[in-house]
Amino acid sequence: MPNGLIQQDSLRVHPDGFAVALTLPWYRSLWLSSVGTLGLSIDGEEIPAGDLRFELDGVQYGLDELPEQSETLWFLQEHPLFVARRAEPFALGETHEVSIAGDLRLPYMQIAPGQDGGPGMYVPNVVRQTLTLTVKDAADAAPALVAAAAPPPAATDDDPFKLGLTLYSASAEFRAGWYDFDGLLDRVADLGIGPGIEIVASQVLPTYPVVSDEFLNTWRAAFDRHGFDASSFGANLDMGRRRDRDMTPDEEFEFSELMFQGAKKLGFPLVRIQSAKPELLRRLLPVAERLELKLAYEIHAPMGPNHEAILKVRDTYAELDSPLLGFVADFSSTMHSMSPTLLRAVQRAGLDDEALDTLQRIWATDATMRERQEKFIGYLKGRDFDPGRLGSFAHLAFNMHGHVDPREWADIMPQIMHVHAKFYDIDESGQEPAIDYPEHVRVFVEGGYRGYWSSEWEGHAFAELGEVDPLLLVRRQHDLIRASMRVVTAV
Repeated sequence: MPNGLIQQDSLRVHPDGFAVALTLPWYRSLWLSSVGTLGLSIDGEEIPAGDLRFELDGVQYGLDELPEQSETLWFLQEHPLFVARRAEPFALGETHEVSIAGDLRLPYMQIAPGQDGGPGMYVPNVVRQTLTLTVKDAADAAPALVAAAAPPPAATDDDPFKLGLTLYSASAEFRAGWYDFDGLLDRVADLGIGPGIEIVASQVLPTYPVVSDEFLNTWRAAFDRHGFDASSFGANLDMGRRRDRDMTPDEEFEFSELMFQGAKKLGFPLVRIQSAKPELLRRLLPVAERLELKLAYEIHAPMGPNHEAILKVRDTYAELDSPLLGFVADFSSTMHSMSPTLLRAVQRAGLDDEALDTLQRIWATDATMRERQEKFIGYLKGRDFDPGRLGSFAHLAFNMHGHVDPREWADIMPQIMHVHAKFYDIDESGQEPAIDYPEHVRVFVEGGYRGYWSSEWEGHAFAELGEVDPLLLVRRQHDLIRASMRVVTAV
């Protein structure tokens, strides 16, 4: 999805002057406190901050008030108005050049914890955008979607593991309002993608981190209608929710417990946890036992099963000795090359061939993620290229793509409780160009894994909205996985 706050239908009529309907420049809901700065220019003229108001759910905020709103959620599907005061309001059909600049931080992606009670460092998201827009009075209609070319291959009793998807795969389309939650589940069923359904709580819950009764009713009706299984509940830990400090240990526990309750309410057997701090797990284990929930820490790029940080988690698990503790294996960790989808995105943002080659060379080294990030950002600055032009991806190119050998998953196979079958594309030959899926299938089949593989298309982080249909890609990935399973089991 484009890293933008505005789209082609954003400029709107408004009695105070005009408004810009904003799109959250991320694929998960964020707290309003995540917005650090926000500025707007029209036809080359900057609008004074005092003439701008941010309006969400009928409540208006001054720009200086946004960092304080740590209890106010900007839900992924909401499009708040950025209202500009003007003596003569814009008229319907006028055309204007709109420039917007925003600096946000991602409160669950901590780079370094705070010191002496202060705030930590978090992955930034920088937006700099200019579009020529026509004044409208409503959002554009969603495009028509196409059906699959053929029904999916049938699952068999001999298949070593079940397939499903995380709804995160349709992040861009969900954010754009092409689906409501019910419609998204209906299309998943129409394409024959189930039965496993995984959610990221911060993405799909309008009342995050709470599961409302209204959402529960929609969920149950869809599951009854389509015969889905709840596979994994993705829980973030928004350590940077407040701007002035990180969460305290008590707040970490309370926030996590609230999401565990929501997972149980929706019928999930497993929660994907983001923190494996020993003291936090000791407090959460009795909660998990009471709610009969498995807790699985996600091993995600750039780490692998034998990374120093994961070895510490494994030591903690050995100490706690609970069958409820395990891992989610995310295949972003075990890629053999950078995704062409990502490379196309940063090329659109202005990287030339030399910069692309340098990016890939730095990525392929064994330096730490932070060292590689800093080296690449230093390279860009040395060429007088503003890293902000890449949004968050000057950082995320390294922590979304890892190059660990997939055979390392075998080292912890008995503790793997769920799989994120991460992918970015399926090429003309039916393969994932940056991840060796036949090899991953072989490692997991021979290792005795018998849980869910949940397809996670993360190309939405780099692709333009509408560039591909992610659910059709998931269908093609399921075909690849099934074919790979049957090759291995036939031997």
